[in-house]
Amino acid sequence: MTILKELAAELIGMFAGEKRLTLAVLAVVAAAEFLLVFTSLNRLIAGAVLLFGCALALIENVCRSARTRAS
Repeated sequence: MTILKELAAELIGMFAGEKRLTLAVLAVVAAAEFLLVFTSLNRLIAGAVLLFGCALALIENVCRSARTRAS
């Protein structure tokens, strides 16, 4: 049971540690869902929004972290 508690704490820590990345990914998911539901967009395009949006959010996060560590 202790292992499960430690695992849950690590998972929560991963997502809470990078708050900006978490919020960016949630915003991308919400945007893709909005486009899919309210504009009747093709699912393939919504998937591309998810793919490229999450990739851009990750790249931005890595660049920001590199700049902070370099300073």
